[in-house]
Parts: sequence; structure tokens; C-alpha cells
Amino acid sequence: MKKIAKAIGILGLSLLFAGCGNDAAKTDTATKAETPEELTIYVVRHGKTMLNTTDRVQGWSDAVLTPAGEEVVTAAGVGLKDVDFQSAYSSDSGRAMQTAKMILAENATASELQLATDERFREFNFGTYEGDLNHTMWQDIADDQGVTLEEFMKNMTPESFANSVAKLDEGRDEEGVNWPAENYETITNRLTEGLDALVEAEMKNEGSGNVLLVSHGLSISALLDTLFDDFTIPEGGLKNASVCTIQYKDGEYTLDKVNDLSYVEKGQE
Repeated sequence: MKKIAKAIGILGLSLLFAGCGNDAAKTDTATKAETPEELTIYVVRHGKTMLNTTDRVQGWSDAVLTPAGEEVVTAAGVGLKDVDFQSAYSSDSGRAMQTAKMILAENATASELQLATDERFREFNFGTYEGDLNHTMWQDIADDQGVTLEEFMKNMTPESFANSVAKLDEGRDEEGVNWPAENYETITNRLTEGLDALVEAEMKNEGSGNVLLVSHGLSISALLDTLFDDFTIPEGGLKNASVCTIQYKDGEYTLDKVNDLSYVEKGQE
């Protein structure tokens, strides 16, 4: 009888541990199921700044948002308030961080998210042209190319623009105290590396699959230009607080919307 009781006891323990193992497996499966199968990345251009208003070159240099800029960003945040962001990123420039934090502050579920900053999402660096008048930089490029300013603006691409500035900037900083202007390859390499790192991290992160990324007009355009052959810059460029949405699934990026102001408009209602 003792042997039978002992056998029954061992069998009971085996079933108990087997049950625990199954529960653990179910828990692991449930946890894995919470990681997203795809991502939707909401790429937002920062709000209008004081340097935007005074028409100054603003790449790595920085300025705070104007009152009007804050108002539009707040509206974008209200329009995005029902998007359940699992994470939020921005460049390490103050205007991008300010924009991201204002959007998160309006969000119904993500207001407590910690903002991650990454210098790879910065705007183009314009070297010695930083802080100068935009018109001066544009005219210098047009003169160097032997075209009118109107012709340059009409045919400008992110690549031609970046490479032209880098060429003109070379050797202008004789004392070597400034960061040199970046060429297009340098810019797009850091942008795509930053996005790939973001995707790798967020595909392992539990959550909704929605990610906020605040960056800059030319950098967003350059990123989209690099990823998507059919991308063209909207006339006049990406608007402040506009949203571009990128889908990621099975190793592929898909462009959904560009220069979308519907969230701002929704927030202004």
C-alpha cells in the first residue's frame, strides 16, 4: 500500500509540475504575443521656432518654439491623443524635445512615457552657415551652380542641397572651431542607422506598435527620400507639426502618409 501511495504521490507531483510548466509556457507565449508584429512610426516635424520666424539657418543650432508654434504642436497633440504610443523618440535638439513632450502631455495613455533622444535624428548640419539668413545660403548655392535663385529652389532635392552646402562650407572655417557641414551620405547614413536601431528595439518591446518620433523638416525628407523611391518633397517642404507615417513589417518599410496635418486640424476643432 505504501508503494502504491508513494507512486500516486509521485504521479501527483509530476502532474503538478507539468501543470506549472504549461502555465509558464502559456505565460511566455502571452508575453511574446504582446510584442508587436508591425510598427507604425508617427514621424512629426517640430513646431515653428524663433529662428524659423526670422528666416535663419537652423540645423544643429537651436531655438525654442514660438507661442504660435506651441499652439500648433498642442493641437497636434490633441489630435494624436488617442494614439496609444508604446515609446517616444526625438532628436537631441531642444525644439524637437519640446515638441515631443508637448505631444505626449496631451496623450490619453502615454503622458508618462520617458522620451528617448538620439542625435542621429538631428537636422542637417550647415556648418558656418548656421544662424545666417536662409536667403544668403540659398543665393550662394545658386551662384556656385550658375543658376538663378528661382531655378535652384525649383530643382532642389535634399541630396543636391546638402552636398552644395557641404561643398561651399569646406574651408570656410579656417580656425576649425565649428562642426563642418554634412554631405548627404553622412546625413542619410546616420538617419537610417537611427531608424533601424529604433525598429530593432521596438519590435522587442511590448506594446501597441505605435511609436512617436519627432525630427526635422529636411532630415525627415532625406529619410523618406532614402527609403522610398517614389517619395517627392511636398511643395514648400514639410509643415511644422505635420505627421508622416511609416509602417514596418517583415523587414520592410512602407510609406503611409506624408505631410499630414489632419491631427493639427482635429486638435483645433
